[in-house]
This record gives sequence, C-alpha cells and structure tokens, in this order.
Amino acid sequence: MERVPAVRRRRLGEELRRLRDLAGLTSGEAAGLAGWHQSKVSRIETGRSSVRAEDVTVLLDVYGVRDRDLRDLLATLAGNGYQRGWWHDFRDVLPVEYRDFISLETGASRARSMENSVVPGLLQTPAYAEALTRDVMPQLSSREVDALVRVRIARQAVLRQDRPLELDAVLDEAVLRRSVGGPGVMAGQLRALEEAAELPQVRLQVLPFTAGGHMGVTGSFVVFSFPNTSDLDVVVVDHLTSSLYVDRKEDIKAYGAAFDRLRDRALSYGESAAMIAALRAELSD
Repeated sequence: MERVPAVRRRRLGEELRRLRDLAGLTSGEAAGLAGWHQSKVSRIETGRSSVRAEDVTVLLDVYGVRDRDLRDLLATLAGNGYQRGWWHDFRDVLPVEYRDFISLETGASRARSMENSVVPGLLQTPAYAEALTRDVMPQLSSREVDALVRVRIARQAVLRQDRPLELDAVLDEAVLRRSVGGPGVMAGQLRALEEAAELPQVRLQVLPFTAGGHMGVTGSFVVFSFPNTSDLDVVVVDHLTSSLYVDRKEDIKAYGAAFDRLRDRALSYGESAAMIAALRAELSD
C-alpha cells in the first residue's frame, strides 16, 4: 500500500479534526455515526493512517459539511491513499521520504525548482544520473544504482503525460560547469537540457555567477503546486541525508517570493539556452 505523503495526511487530519469540533462531536461520537471504531478517526486525525477519499466523504457527511469547494479540497488531500504507485516496485531501495517526494511530484500540476549543485532529476540523462548516483552513494551495489537510475528516468514521464507537469527550473551556473561523469556525459546532459528547454511545459533559466550571492546558494528546493487550489502547496528542501517538507502558508509564501526573485536575477530563456549551448560547444572542442 502506497502512502499519501505525510505532510498532506497531517493537514487533512488537522482539518477533519477542526470540522469535528465545529460539529460538536467527540471522536467516539463521530466514529459511531460513521459506523467505525473510534481508533480509526483518531488515526486519521493524527495523520498516522492513510485515508480514502470515500472515507473523507463519510466524515464530511457526518459533520454536515456542504461546502463543495471544501469537500473537493479534502478529497484531493486524501488522494489515492490506497493506490499503489509505480514506485512501489522499488520500495526495497527507495526510502519513505523519496517515495513521498515522487508521490507529490506525480500529483502536482506545477513544480518550481531551484538547483545550485546538480541537474534536476526530471531533466537528467541516464548517463548523468548513473555517474551522479555512483559518486554520491559509492556504498551502493550495481543493482541498487541501476534501480535508482531507472526510478529517476521513470519520474520524467510527468513531463510528457497528457496533462504534463509544468516545470520552472532555475539552475545555478555551477550546475552546468560541474563535470559529472566526464566531458562526454556532460556534453550529452547539456544537449538534453537544450532539448528540454524547447518543451512548452518547461521554462529553464540559468543564474550566472555574475549574479553574485543569492538565496539559492543556501540550498536547493522545490515548490510543488496542485490542481485547482494553492492550499496544497508544499516546499521540499534538500539536506545531505534527508529532505524537509514545509507546508506552513507563511513559509510557502516566502519560498515562492524567493523563487520569483531568483528568476528575476537569472538570464532570460533565450540567454540561458545560449549559455548552455556555448558550454556544450566548449566540451566538444
């Protein structure tokens, strides 16, 4: 069973608990009216348990919630709590946080990505992904490296599905100049970035060294947005051994504003494509 990302489960639980309080019901009374055991309501409200959209509908009926927008929002938060994603087949090599990240990425309608060190996973070539994985995690076996590379490439399907993910990516110039896998691998990766930048759903900009210090040097991050509402936005901040999920509205607003400032300081789309092409040409000389 694949989980709904923990950050969304927590938010769903908090909102359902608020609505129960407004209805003047205890968790035991709500469970009784729903025909459940009290522990099920408690697990849902504390985010310890995945919940189906159908169960959310039952609780909303019990609480007398008629607001259609609110009902749709909470059903979206529940997502496909009991649906296995394709990444489930790789659960032996994927930590829970990474599975949560892929689930968010798969359900999002837009991603705003700031990368200060490496090419975003959604834009990596297989050769670049393999070289990077081997360099970053030398303790992994060849089988594990191969599995992680296949996962990274499989993730890229979101850019080419019927309703593709819209990707706004700002790359620090260091991303383009860091030689991962050697000149041949980097030339292929830079060419792939040029091709990706031609996709209508991808907006790629380079933040040159001449831009000086900027908020992005403190760490890469991604802001995920979801269809029909901004209330589900989630920021994922990368750390060495884990990722931090941020969902407080004030923090999301701050990261969104920071991303806008980075885009303003970055090269235009055309200038960015020209820089990538020039760097690729240098590798081919």
